[in-house]
Amino acid sequence: MFVHELIQCGNPNDIAIIDQNRRITYNELQNAVDICRNRLYADGVRAKKTVAIFSRNSAEYIFAHMAIASLGAIAVPVNFQLSLREIAYILKDANIRHILTYKKLELTEEFSTQEQDLQPVQLDIAHCSEPGNFSSAPSLPPSFTDHEPCVIIYTSGTTGKPKGAVLSHHNLTSNADMFGQVLHIKREDNILCVLPMYHCFAWTTCVANPLFCGATITVLNTFTPRETIRLIQQEKLSVLYAVPSICTLLAKIATPEEMKSIRYVVIGGTTLPRRIAEDFAARFGYDIIEGYGLSEASPVVTVNPPERVKVGSIGLPLPGLEVRLAGTEGEAGELLVRGETVMLGYWNLPEATKETLKNGWLHTGDIARMDEDGYLYIVDRLKDMIISMGENIYPREIEELIYAFPGIQEAAVIAIPDKLRGQASCCFYAVQEGLSVDARALKKFLQKNLALYKIPRDFRELPELPKTPTGKIAKKELSRIYEGT
Repeated sequence: MFVHELIQCGNPNDIAIIDQNRRITYNELQNAVDICRNRLYADGVRAKKTVAIFSRNSAEYIFAHMAIASLGAIAVPVNFQLSLREIAYILKDANIRHILTYKKLELTEEFSTQEQDLQPVQLDIAHCSEPGNFSSAPSLPPSFTDHEPCVIIYTSGTTGKPKGAVLSHHNLTSNADMFGQVLHIKREDNILCVLPMYHCFAWTTCVANPLFCGATITVLNTFTPRETIRLIQQEKLSVLYAVPSICTLLAKIATPEEMKSIRYVVIGGTTLPRRIAEDFAARFGYDIIEGYGLSEASPVVTVNPPERVKVGSIGLPLPGLEVRLAGTEGEAGELLVRGETVMLGYWNLPEATKETLKNGWLHTGDIARMDEDGYLYIVDRLKDMIISMGENIYPREIEELIYAFPGIQEAAVIAIPDKLRGQASCCFYAVQEGLSVDARALKKFLQKNLALYKIPRDFRELPELPKTPTGKIAKKELSRIYEGT
């Protein structure tokens, strides 16, 4: 099944999307996608070409994504929180020639710095579905299959450079189907999409799966507790996909009466702290459903069945997916995944693809254990990764920038606990002899070059960073130093 065929799954007169004051039927959705498709084709978009989407949540985001897919082109969602430097890198790496954007991007200086000659055409996403004098774009050739690339999801890389996970139409629609089999999403459901659509988790659970089931998607472009609660009541929302920080705020502010229409709250993108789960259940009388996934698996791998939730567990594998724990028999081991949702590979990175997809198994880099009922629990992470409000942060990327700041001798970024975000980061650094470093100037330097959510919360200067016997910076020791202050 092709991704753009999802818009044909609902009844023509049923509401597909609610976005602010607009109520868009499935028939109107199809018409809007057709207009956007013809406009993009007139602008030169063709099969297998890459097209970036840089936007906050909106109905137009869905129109654009589906139009790109229907042309056989490859959508590249770009996190709107990224700095211009980070955006320019992705556009160069993916060879982007067209960007659908909600605001004009001034990228000339960044392209010059990165020796990027290409100047992509920037198209206003707000007008992508407005009628115009465009001829109809041709249908896809019969040789074009649903195993062709549909989207490239860029994930922060442990080497400091993002990697693009290439997902096919089949990967994405299979994941939407599998997920729906467990969650039992129905035509009558109204799903809140407040998580950013550039996230693979949000796209699959909040957009692709509801369309697959002929349900309704209610779009919010940013999370504010009161507006979210108002919308839950007004639209009688039944399914909410969230991150732990959203659940924490709702448990503090919302009343059970205000949340009574909700039948499922599902967490993804980060581990759910048990205290948040218990407080939420005590407040509203039902358990948060926790799942697990990664972009390389389209992304959902496991989820708790609503009728058999185990708090603290990431649940059971989706129907049709195989999982195993590497090198173990019942003990904790690296979680491996195999099935129809596993990515085609990393964009233009054959060695990294080979390393991650070994012997037909996706190596997740996460350590898990399995109980007697087959439920999985994440124990630790092989990857040196911090998760803050559902966003993945790789210390190596930040450290490389810190090393570029004048006067820095050595640096390390570690995870620290944060009550609201789950995790934040702390930067430890040592200064070159005879020089000095202003922590405020260092922070401003990082703010210019990184998304704000990647900026360390704390900065600590040490005479010298602790080392392991092999000479590596001892991050565990840095964690102990932080905890002792």
